[in-house]
Amino acid sequence: MTHAADLADRITEIVGPRGVLRRPGELVVYRSDGLPGYSKQPRLAVFPRTRDELVAVVRLLAEQSVPFVPRGAGTGLSGGALADDVVLVGLNRLTRILSIDPVERLAVVEPGVVNVALTRAATPYGLHYAPDPSSQAACTIGGNVAENAGGPHCLKYGVTLNHVRAVTAILPDGEIVRLGSAEGEVDGYDLLGAFIGSEGCFGIALDVTVRLSPNPQAIRTLLADFTSVDAAARATSEIIASGIVPAALEMMDGATIRAVEASIYAAGYPVDAEAILLIELDGLEAGLEADVARIERMCAAAGARSVRIARDESERARLWQGRKKAFGAMGRVSSHLVVQDAVIPRTRLPDVLAAIREIAERQRITVCNVFHAGDGNLHPNIGYDANNPDEQARVHAAMREIMSACVAAGGTITGEHGVGLDKLDYMSLIFSEDSLAAMCRLREVFDPDHRANPGKVVPVHSCREWHGAPKAAWTA
Repeated sequence: MTHAADLADRITEIVGPRGVLRRPGELVVYRSDGLPGYSKQPRLAVFPRTRDELVAVVRLLAEQSVPFVPRGAGTGLSGGALADDVVLVGLNRLTRILSIDPVERLAVVEPGVVNVALTRAATPYGLHYAPDPSSQAACTIGGNVAENAGGPHCLKYGVTLNHVRAVTAILPDGEIVRLGSAEGEVDGYDLLGAFIGSEGCFGIALDVTVRLSPNPQAIRTLLADFTSVDAAARATSEIIASGIVPAALEMMDGATIRAVEASIYAAGYPVDAEAILLIELDGLEAGLEADVARIERMCAAAGARSVRIARDESERARLWQGRKKAFGAMGRVSSHLVVQDAVIPRTRLPDVLAAIREIAERQRITVCNVFHAGDGNLHPNIGYDANNPDEQARVHAAMREIMSACVAAGGTITGEHGVGLDKLDYMSLIFSEDSLAAMCRLREVFDPDHRANPGKVVPVHSCREWHGAPKAAWTA
């Protein structure tokens, strides 16, 4: 049985005294991620500076049979990177861009590289990294791989999975494996596809080979405002049905608009609107204006009061800042925020949004909707006071009702935020016990002892052959 202090001393020998936090006061900042409703205190936190240090730490934890949780920037929205009395392995110091190949349009990066930093490094070559989560100014590529992160421009360009060619990973037992290939497809099982989106349960990425995309020749960004959410939803359906594929198609409702405009992220959205669509088209100059004109007509026909086109890059950036900082702006509304992440068929948008309104009114809560309308990935946000037990109970009841409504509409429980802790109770809404048990068996291929991110993604009772609590293997 391992004593925590002895383990911390041995880890300190690897990463140095500034690379280990062990006092409770130092660890408070790591109790939550971007979803403040969950709080789990790690036993200790370690921050390797190099690949070799990370490998040595993971191998030491394997030798001592100690569970751990990988953590990137902590911007996740499912409680997935919280360490409940186990070791937290922070990857935010592994920030090297190892190579950029502008000819093959590939980059190799360490897991702590910030998403937008990769695009900035690729910009001189006329390239960018397409997946763009709203937290891209802070979130890391390793975290994006763990969650299979999306973003507004994934409507046209695809999610993280579509842009990762290979991952070098260290498994929980300390073995280093290469998944995928920089050249493309490989024979055999798609282990790379299994690893991407595994939420830290299969191991830790040491480096990631990603595909870079050429910058489009032309971009047009449109802002359409509506007097009702239903009208904006109808416009969304018409645009998608037309065959035009926008680079992004985002919706924000009135409550969200007003929260943004009252914050430092104000983007010039009309505060009397009940919904806006932020629509971006990109590609060759030839034909782009014709698509813009068609979308303007479709929005007008659906009831848009106006459709504005960004005049220049500065205005475009301002419009996008309002959308991407919307979650931050909601901090003005309440002390706590629940962010959900269900996906529904686009044709069901009006029905599901109406159901969400009814649930909110009945449960006496306020829902702010901001979401990827083009691919049906909803983000209903509920601000609340976690110190009010009655309000907290109503919020959680509403969340379950909203998730159930989305599943009943033919949807699923997450599009990009992951399951983590937050959606464990919803897994049974869409998966049978046999399917959940199969997920456990796949996990055991990578991590037979369930030491990597224990207690996340799959309900423990579904893992029929795993009865132990890993954190019981060590003491204070």
